[in-house]
Amino acid sequence: MSAPSNSGPAVRRRRPIRRATRRAGWSVVVAAGTLVALGGWPTVPGAATSVPVAATVAAPSTATAATATTAAGSGASITAVDTDAALAAAVGSLGGHFAVAVTDLGSGAAAQWGADSFVTASIVKVDILAALLLRTGGELTDDQRAAAELMIEQSDNDAASALFEAAGGAAGLDAANARFGLTGTVAGTDGYWGLTSTTAADQARLLRAVFTADSPLDADSRAYLGRLMGLVADGQDWGVSAADQGGAAQLKNGWLPRTASGLWVVNSIGRVEYGGRDLLVAVLSDGSATQQDGIDLVESVASAAARALVAAQQQG
Repeated sequence: MSAPSNSGPAVRRRRPIRRATRRAGWSVVVAAGTLVALGGWPTVPGAATSVPVAATVAAPSTATAATATTAAGSGASITAVDTDAALAAAVGSLGGHFAVAVTDLGSGAAAQWGADSFVTASIVKVDILAALLLRTGGELTDDQRAAAELMIEQSDNDAASALFEAAGGAAGLDAANARFGLTGTVAGTDGYWGLTSTTAADQARLLRAVFTADSPLDADSRAYLGRLMGLVADGQDWGVSAADQGGAAQLKNGWLPRTASGLWVVNSIGRVEYGGRDLLVAVLSDGSATQQDGIDLVESVASAAARALVAAQQQG
């Protein structure tokens, strides 16, 4: 197995993100005899059969197409808005195979498009750190904290493998995800954490566990993980940040080519500000011909989803 020839930082940077600190440089990890492009995951022969690549947009399920009524912090209810229909209108014409979930932290309004499962690639690194923080009650060793910074900020895969084992491996990640309320996520086995399967709805739940008090994680653990997501390295801060208007997006991306097809998985999850609203956005995709095509798709979907949710509430 070898790293794809076009892996690495050769992607455009959409916008700067404010950071308190910055680690310079890029790293390419050599692990278990496999060259691993940072931020991605080693391609595994035959592994693509576990998650079929489709060329069409997944339609929203009837279970997620309900009208959303949310309560504001003051206790007053906002007008019922069919946010899923608004999101469907915004992204339904975009080509590619993807799913998206978006949540307004202020109003509680949310919308989802697509119920398919996707391979996580490196967005699972957020899940790995959350699982470890949950397992340890937020108490990490100095070595674990150093590894966590490398894993989230630079998407280092050796660090991810070490922390994945510290979190209990696949069984530990699955157990933590049950606590986080994830129902459609299954950890990758045999050490292949990047082949964890998930849904956009589950990634929205995970983001809530990181960024809200509706979480089994304590406040310090949530703040720590969120801070690292705001320090992602230059060149890796594309994705949902395309929807950010506040300049302080917190995110994690993942990307990898599938061995069987050569097509790309490109995912992005995080917290952004759009139209003065604090949003959680998760976009999952596969089937792109190139990494850049996948990035373009994810950024288009994220921007359309943020715009649609905010506009729907303004019209409600």
